[in-house]
Amino acid sequence: SGGPVAYVQAPIFNPRNLKVEGFYVSDSVDKRPLILLDQDIRESSPRGYIINDHDVLAEPDDLVRLQNVLAMDFQLVGKPVQTVGREPVGKVSDYAVETTTMYVQKLYVAQSLWKRLTGGELSVDRSQIVEITNRRVIIQDPLRPTPSTAMAPAA
Repeated sequence: SGGPVAYVQAPIFNPRNLKVEGFYVSDSVDKRPLILLDQDIRESSPRGYIINDHDVLAEPDDLVRLQNVLAMDFQLVGKPVQTVGREPVGKVSDYAVETTTMYVQKLYVAQSLWKRLTGGELSVDRSQIVEITNRRVIIQDPLRPTPSTAMAPAA
């Protein structure tokens, strides 16, 4: 139809591999909460995501394979970041997603006021991420080389 069928509310992150599995959306007609899966996005445009049909939007209860991820309700922005040595780095303020695979490629970490004055915001590549929990993101020390055992996208 060329018009909006829903409005994106929030991404759905899989914390096991940092993939955006889809988005919570609000139906444009009756405002009910639905889910748009990443594989149903035909293309991105400056105005939003383009899908083939309203029928690709699903009720959360209908997505059996996604129930574990939905139950985690994992939020990335605001998550504390610390090094393997437990040194606090800051909090995730934003992220960058590779649009063809929907994997998070970079985290942008807001540091304390003092660190921001001397060094600004920190950019963390996904290869520097060691572990993700519900409480924090653990990364390699930004000043040390990254070992080859860092988190990589699942095939």
